[in-house]
Amino acid sequence: MPTYKKLVRDRIPEIIESSGKKLSTRILSDEEYITELKNKSFEELEEYRDAETREEALEELADLMEIVHEFAKSLGTTFEEVEEIRRKKAEKRGGFEEKIFLIDVED
Repeated sequence: MPTYKKLVRDRIPEIIESSGKKLSTRILSDEEYITELKNKSFEELEEYRDAETREEALEELADLMEIVHEFAKSLGTTFEEVEEIRRKKAEKRGGFEEKIFLIDVED
């Protein structure tokens, strides 16, 4: 029997049960939830890095976006507020569009 011990999407238990399999779950505390959401973000980022097709990459980006939405909610804010902060930061410091790779800075 595989052991996962990881945060899963809300409908995953239902999907597993509908295939006739048995499973066990528990509800995380708020503190555990944030820890596991952070772990999940690394898992999804690795899956994005390893994606071999455009479709796979888009699926993983969508998963990362879902996690960002949950991080925002956990901080009592919205994705829109996070996006506004991102936009202002990009105006002030730039984005990454020019693909600049900093080698070193002389003192």
